[in-house]
Amino acid sequence: MKRIIKSLSNFLNTRLGFVILAVVLYTIKTVYAYTTKFNLGVKGSLQTFLMVINPIPVMLLLFGIALYMKGRKSYIFLLIIDFLDSVWLFSNILYYREFSDFLTMVLIKGSGAVSNNLGKSILGIVKPTDFLVFLDVLILILLLAFKVICMDIKRLKWRIPVLVSCLAVLLFGANLTLAQSDRSGLLTRTFDNNYIVKYLGLNAFNVYDVIKTTKTSAVKAQSKSSDLDSIKKYMKDNYAQPNAEYTGVAKGKNVFIIHLESFQQYLIDYKWDGQEVTPNLNKLYHQNDTLSFDNFFNQVGQGKTADAELMLENSLFGLPEGSAMVTDGTSNTFQAAPAILDQQGYTTASFHGDVPSFWNRDNTYKSWGYDYFFSSSYYKQKKSYNIGYGMKDKIFLKDSAAYIQQLPQPFYAKLITVTNHYPYTLDKKNQTISKTDTGDSTVDGYVQTACYLDEAVGEFMDWLQATGLDKNSMVVFYGDHYGISDNHKKAMAKLTGIKDFDDFDNAQYQRVPFMIHMDGLKGGVNHTYGGEIDVLPTLLNLLGVDDSNMIQFGSDLLSPEHPQTVAFRNGDFVTPTVTKVGSTYYNTKNGKVDKKISSAEKSKLSNKVTTELSLSDRVINGDLLRFYNPEGFTKVDKKDYNYKKSHALKELKKARTKNGTSLLAQNDNKSLVDLYQTDAPELK
Repeated sequence: MKRIIKSLSNFLNTRLGFVILAVVLYTIKTVYAYTTKFNLGVKGSLQTFLMVINPIPVMLLLFGIALYMKGRKSYIFLLIIDFLDSVWLFSNILYYREFSDFLTMVLIKGSGAVSNNLGKSILGIVKPTDFLVFLDVLILILLLAFKVICMDIKRLKWRIPVLVSCLAVLLFGANLTLAQSDRSGLLTRTFDNNYIVKYLGLNAFNVYDVIKTTKTSAVKAQSKSSDLDSIKKYMKDNYAQPNAEYTGVAKGKNVFIIHLESFQQYLIDYKWDGQEVTPNLNKLYHQNDTLSFDNFFNQVGQGKTADAELMLENSLFGLPEGSAMVTDGTSNTFQAAPAILDQQGYTTASFHGDVPSFWNRDNTYKSWGYDYFFSSSYYKQKKSYNIGYGMKDKIFLKDSAAYIQQLPQPFYAKLITVTNHYPYTLDKKNQTISKTDTGDSTVDGYVQTACYLDEAVGEFMDWLQATGLDKNSMVVFYGDHYGISDNHKKAMAKLTGIKDFDDFDNAQYQRVPFMIHMDGLKGGVNHTYGGEIDVLPTLLNLLGVDDSNMIQFGSDLLSPEHPQTVAFRNGDFVTPTVTKVGSTYYNTKNGKVDKKISSAEKSKLSNKVTTELSLSDRVINGDLLRFYNPEGFTKVDKKDYNYKKSHALKELKKARTKNGTSLLAQNDNKSLVDLYQTDAPELK
C-alpha cells in the first residue's frame, strides 16, 4: 500500500499527473452540477455513463495545452482555464435555475437579454451550494500553495502532450458515437439544449452553439432588404383571394388551438375490436358547425412538432435540417399569429406541461409575441402525472382551466397535448381500449394513447360548454405530424387493410386532422388538399384580419383560388391528381405509377414546390422579415415578455382586474374549475 501511495504521489508531482488530477476533480464537480443543478432527464445506464464521462474529452484537451508550455506557466494556465470554465458553469447554473435552459451566444449577444433576465434578481437566485463548482480550483491552488504537490518545471518530450491531445479527440469521438447510437440526429435535429449537454457535456454544447451561431450570423450579416424583392413578387403573383363568404364570421371570438400530438387522420372513425378509438373527435368531425378537412397533410421535417408550430403560426416552412425554433427562434423577426392577434386586441397564451426550453419555446414564443407561456412550473407536478414529454393530457387540460378562466377576452390560446407521443405507452389504469395485434410493439400502443387523448378532449369540450365559452369561441384542432413512421409498413398494412403498404400509401397517410369548430359556423367535410402552411391565412380570414400584405407561403383553404399542391419538406408533394415520392410520380386517385404525366407537368409541379421551400428558407436563414414593415403591424420587442411564473401571474392578475372580460371576472371572481369533470385516476 505504501508503495502504491508513493507511486501515486510521484505521479501527481509531474505535470501530466497534475493535469489528470485536474480533469478528475473537474469531472466530479461537473457531474455534481449535472445531477443537482440541472434537469437533464438522464434515463438508463448508457445515458448515465455518457453524462459521467462527457466532461473528460474537452477538459483533457484544454488542460492538455498546459503540457506544451514550460515550467510554472503551464500550472498558471491550467488554473486560469479551470477558473474561467467554473465561472461559466456557475453562470449557467444561475440562468438555468430561472429559465430551464443554458446560456447561448444569441442570448449573450442579444441587447441586454441576459442582464435583463438575471441582473435584477441575482441575489435571490444564488444558493450557497452553487459555489461548490469552484471547489476543484481551490483544492488545486491549496495543493500547490502548501507544496503537497510540487511544480514540475522540467521540459516534457513533445510526444506526451501530442498523445494527450490525440487521446482527448479519440475520447470525444467515442462519446459522440455512443450518443448518436442512443439519440440519432443529436446535432442536426436539435430540439432541446438539455439533450446535447446530457450526451456531450456543457463545454461541447458551447462549441456547438458557437459554430451554429457563427454560421447563422454569417448568412444573416450578408442579407439585405433587396433580398425580399423576389419573395414579395412571389407573394403577389401567387396570392389567393380569401373566401368572402367566410370573411370575419369568427371576428371577436376566442380562439383555442388544440394540438393533437402525433395524431393521424386515419384515426377518425377508426374502430378497433369493435370500439371507436376517438368517439369525441369523431362526433366533432361530423357536426354541422365543424369545418373538417379530410385531405389535410402534415408538412414537417426534422423539427416535427416545432415545424408544425412554425407553419401553423407563421405560414413559413421548417428548415431542411434541425428546427428553426431552435436555430432562429431567439434572434429572428417574425410576424406570427400571437403578435398579429395581440395587435387586434387579443390576449395570447400557450400552454404546455413540459419544460419551457423544449424546442426553445421559452425564447421563440417571445419572438412570436405570446403574452403568456404556461409551462411545467405553472402546474402541480407529481411523478404519476407525467408521461415522459410532459403532463398527461387529462390532468394538463384540467389544470389549464385555472389559467384559461383568467385570460381577458378575446383570447388566443394554444394547448399542446403530449400523451399520444412515441413510444405510445400508457399505464394500465388509464387504458380504456385494448392494444392492436400487429406484433409491432411501437404501433400496437398507438390506439391506447390516441383514445386517452380523445377522452381528454371530450372532457375539455364539456367544460367549455359548462362555462359557456363554447358560445363565443372558435376551437381549432390539428394533428402536428405522423404517429407511425414509414419504418412500420407491415404493421400499417395490417391496421389499414392495405395489403402492400408502400411509399405511395405512406405519403397518403401523412394526412392529419384539421377541424374548425364554432357555434353557428357553416361546416361540413371539405375535400380541398392543403397542409399546415395554410392554417394561418385560413384562420385570419375567419377572424376578419386582412393578411394581404403579409409574407405567408400558405393560402386560405376555403378560397376558390387555393392551389392544391401540398409540399413536403423533402421536395415530394401531393395534389388531387399527382403524388411525387422520390423520383416516382403516382396517380393520386388509384395509387399506380403515372406514366402519362408529361415532363412539362412534372417540371411545373416540382418547380413550384422547390421555389416555395427555397424562398421560405431564405426568409428564415436571412432573417428577412426584419427588413419588412407591413402596414398595420408593429414588430415584436422580445424584451416586453417575461414568462417567469411570479411575474406572469402578477401581470395576469392586473390584466384581468383592469379588463374585466375574463371568464372569472364575469362570474364574480368565483372559479369555474369545479365545473371541469375528469376521470383521471391520478386525481381521485
